[in-house]
Amino acid sequence: MCGILAVLGCSDDSQAKRARHGDCFLAHQRLAIVDPASGDQPLYNEDETIFVTVNGEIYNHEELRKRLAGHRFRTGSDCEVIAHLYEEYGEGFVDMLDGMFSFVLLDTRDDSFIAARDAIGITPLYIGWGLEGSVWISSEMKGLNDECQRFEVFPPGHMYTSKGGSHERWYNPPWYVEAIPSAPYDPLVLREAFEKAVIKRLMTVVPFGVLLSGGLDSSLVAAVISRHMAGTRAAEQWGTQLHSFCVGLEGSPDLKAAKDVADHLGTVHHEFHFTVQDGIDAIEDVIYHTETYDVTTIRASTPMFLMSRKIKAMGVKMVISGEGSDELFGGYLYFHRAPNKEEFHRETCRKIKALHQYDCLRANKATSAWGLEARVPFLDKGFIDVAMGIDPEWKMIKPDLGRIEKWVLRKAFDDEAKPYLPKHILYRQKEQFSDGVGYRWIDGLKAHAAEHVSDKMMQHAEHIYPYNTPATKEAYHYRMIFERFFPQNSARLTVPGGPSVACSTAKAVEWDAQWSKNVDPSGRAAVGVHSSAYDPTALSLLDAKHRMTEVMASGLTVS
Repeated sequence: MCGILAVLGCSDDSQAKRARHGDCFLAHQRLAIVDPASGDQPLYNEDETIFVTVNGEIYNHEELRKRLAGHRFRTGSDCEVIAHLYEEYGEGFVDMLDGMFSFVLLDTRDDSFIAARDAIGITPLYIGWGLEGSVWISSEMKGLNDECQRFEVFPPGHMYTSKGGSHERWYNPPWYVEAIPSAPYDPLVLREAFEKAVIKRLMTVVPFGVLLSGGLDSSLVAAVISRHMAGTRAAEQWGTQLHSFCVGLEGSPDLKAAKDVADHLGTVHHEFHFTVQDGIDAIEDVIYHTETYDVTTIRASTPMFLMSRKIKAMGVKMVISGEGSDELFGGYLYFHRAPNKEEFHRETCRKIKALHQYDCLRANKATSAWGLEARVPFLDKGFIDVAMGIDPEWKMIKPDLGRIEKWVLRKAFDDEAKPYLPKHILYRQKEQFSDGVGYRWIDGLKAHAAEHVSDKMMQHAEHIYPYNTPATKEAYHYRMIFERFFPQNSARLTVPGGPSVACSTAKAVEWDAQWSKNVDPSGRAAVGVHSSAYDPTALSLLDAKHRMTEVMASGLTVS
């Protein structure tokens, strides 16, 4: 992904930026995936009165260029259409874009600007305000935290205009208001929509691959690419054999499952191992790059961060990944306890709206830290429309009918004549990424945190951190690191909080009284659902061991 920074209405003439017009500056750090030779930014219209800096990919840019027949393009960049669309259609053009994007556009004809972020928030974006009246917009919080009096997350599916001075939502799908859909389930329609979403993301002229955990979602991505890659421009450039990448602790569930999928599909498979200590050593870098203290995000970002470094070292610049499916289809194990289809659907809506603060943030920042771009076909606008239009009764988990989590997706790709995946992969139980890389990973993180955070520190946590007070030693440990990098109040407010079980929202914790006693974002906290759920007795023993370690370290005798 690229990095962008816009300073609008800045009186500081010392600002050395890539492009300047009056008191406005635009800066851009490019990761070139489409048209590496001529697509440097900012991008302009014909007479250079409109220019734009963009982070993202516009998958329908060729179609949009045909609608702009009277315009002259300077580059082959997919993002150049943004300047011309604005010139042709004004601010209403944003919904025409099919892709992931964050951009700032400056119109020098009236000294106005607009900024916008993609529908789900796949690309990161923040906005801040300086004391002298300037507006700052950046793809990283680090670009704002020393300059702005206040800053916040730029909301997905919104635009901000200098004329209006506020955010306006441009993305307005029916699911956003949580209306219960009623469309019947058609497996072929769902399959075709996903295949189309995957194929359009093969728009690249650089080496690429797929992140393959061996779970359902990443395996389907790999299967669809393998089946449809022949004849694409990507295949013409790099051949038809797909490269796949997996990371895990030695002997982890993901490594074994990913190898099975890779063997079935015939990919060139790359398996990366890490140790618990490798992950612990990277935690501070992960928090710095992901700009969060959310526990489950840090747990999952760390192995992804370690893997991304190795992938980029191989010369690969883009990967396709499986984020978003669990939110669309209720794939997290806590959905087993959804009381009815209405609550099931509302929870999926809540999860999709929050993706930009969790999985999208992880997938983008853990990879882009090393100059690697991640694309996520499950979050294609067209596919979301199809998936979220299905009557949620079909998505409900019903073991008596043989319907496990994400049954509608599994069934859509259960092709007996020409299997996409082996059955044991197609119907593999959901594993959250931070669990699938190896159960010892989370257990090791908890033990490490217990060595750095005492019971006494936890007793005063609500006074030290009154906002999003850490409920565990692991959370406290991450919070201390985060506050060291980002001490501003605005920074801590960008991270959501509240109780969670197996990645649930706080509302869904109410579905099972047992969960409130074991609130943890790991999938293994779904007691009574996960096949390797936490043993409450073992947890108690682990806590006792940590307490004993602390007492012995203090020099007291344990009786």
